[in-house]
Amino acid sequence: MSEFEQYLATCLDDVTPSRVKDAMQYSLMAKGKRVRPNILFATLEAYGLHKELGYACASAIEMIHTYSLIHDDLPAMDDDTLRRGMPTCHVQFDEATAILAGDALLTQAFIEASKTSDNANINQKVIAYLAKYAGADGMILGQIRDILGEHKQLSLEELQQIHIYKTGKLLTLPFICSAIISQHEEDIEQWIKIGIYLGLSFQIQDDILDETSTVEELGKNIHSDIRNEKTTYVTLLGIDGAKQEAKRYYEEAIALLKTMHLHTKPIEDYMYSLIQRKK
Repeated sequence: MSEFEQYLATCLDDVTPSRVKDAMQYSLMAKGKRVRPNILFATLEAYGLHKELGYACASAIEMIHTYSLIHDDLPAMDDDTLRRGMPTCHVQFDEATAILAGDALLTQAFIEASKTSDNANINQKVIAYLAKYAGADGMILGQIRDILGEHKQLSLEELQQIHIYKTGKLLTLPFICSAIISQHEEDIEQWIKIGIYLGLSFQIQDDILDETSTVEELGKNIHSDIRNEKTTYVTLLGIDGAKQEAKRYYEEAIALLKTMHLHTKPIEDYMYSLIQRKK
């Protein structure tokens, strides 16, 4: 187990024992890719800082991501039974417990984010961005647009807007938080642009993998987009066209990254690993 995994495993230690806590821990410590924490760590390294400075903030973001997965999997939303190679939270426990576990992880995230720094100003800014990017003007906006887009033929522009919010906002968040922690807030606007392109590339890859991968490789059910009658980049452009779009957005993100005055190799390396991923 990595040092960060060890840290993450202790984040709920002070929570009162209950069935909800068990469900929170079950989902949080499932074998996820930890994409958002790794983006944060790579960005801190690019700024010349140790990744340990980002553990609290990364844990907060991972809690928000995990809560969103728990709720996404619920019968009222995507109705999935497998996540990260394990039964989804509502299958392992029950629907009411899963809803409460998601709610609890979301609120616990802000407790964890408040531990980001000894500098209260940094903590306040991190917490504000977490709320903005996870909330009704961020990830949640993308989710409701995604739900309302089911059983409809969406345009490429409409699909892009869903992905910018549903996936892109939470992938942009670690870039922004790293700039705040390292006190380089002048870079935030550039990170936002990079995050949008990375988020689009990442989500298109998910669309492709949902069509081309296996349950064993992904650790979750496949063809869920077809089952829920969702428009995807694959349905609009085909597999090859979607792959070209994912590559184009990735290259746009790298091009913007190279204009920044910092040691970009850690981020470039991690972003390259994302474009090559098979799950």
